Amino acid sequence: MSDMRLDHLSYAAGPDGLAATAARLAQAIGREFTDGGVHPRFGTRNMILPMADRTYLEVVEALDHPASDKAPFGQAVKARSAFGGGWLGWVVAVDDLTPVEERLGRPAVVGSRHRPDGTELRWKQIGVNGLIADPQLPFFIHWENDDDLHPSAGADGSISLAGIEIAGDPQRVSEWLGEPVEAPLEDVKVEWVAPHGTPGILAAQVQTPAGLVRI
Repeated sequence: MSDMRLDHLSYAAGPDGLAATAARLAQAIGREFTDGGVHPRFGTRNMILPMADRTYLEVVEALDHPASDKAPFGQAVKARSAFGGGWLGWVVAVDDLTPVEERLGRPAVVGSRHRPDGTELRWKQIGVNGLIADPQLPFFIHWENDDDLHPSAGADGSISLAGIEIAGDPQRVSEWLGEPVEAPLEDVKVEWVAPHGTPGILAAQVQTPAGLVRI
C-alpha cells in the first residue's frame, strides 16, 4: 500500500481575481496568503497559506495564456472561476505514482512553479481529468523537491485543517484512490454529504487561534 496523505486544498479565484479572493479568505482565517508564483506548464498562478501537518491552502487563477486552454489543470481552474470561483478540489500526495499510473492507464505529467524568489518547485501529478469529470475525486501529486521546499514549510502550527465537507460518495472515492478514503485523511474529519447538484468540496473547516472558521 502506497503512503498517501492529504497535501493541499485548491480554491479557484472568483471574478474579482486572485489577490482579492486570497484577501477575502485571509480575512476569514486571520492569516495572509503569500505569492506562490506561476505554473508555466498549466497557465496558472497561485497564492498559498501554509498549515500544520504538511498541508496548505492554495488559491489559484488561470492566466490569459495558451497553456491554460490546453492543460487539464488550467481548464479546471478556468471553468471553476467562470462559475464564480470556489473550491476546486483536494490533492493527495503519494510516495510513488507508479501504482496510480498503472491504475489510471496513463503517465503522470510534470508540474513546476517558479516562486517569486526564483526557486523552482517540481512535481508530477495525475488525475486532474478525473476531478474535472467528478469534482469529489482528488488528484495525485508526487513532490520532487526536498521537504523544506514544500509549500507548507514555514507554517507555525497555529493554523490547521480540521475538516472537509464533501458532496460525494466515500465508496467511489475509495475506488479512485485504490485504498480506503480514510488513509490520506486520517487526521482530518470528513463529512460526506449526498450530492444535490454538483459533487465536490462544499466547505473546509480551518482551526485558527481565534477558533474554527468554515470557508
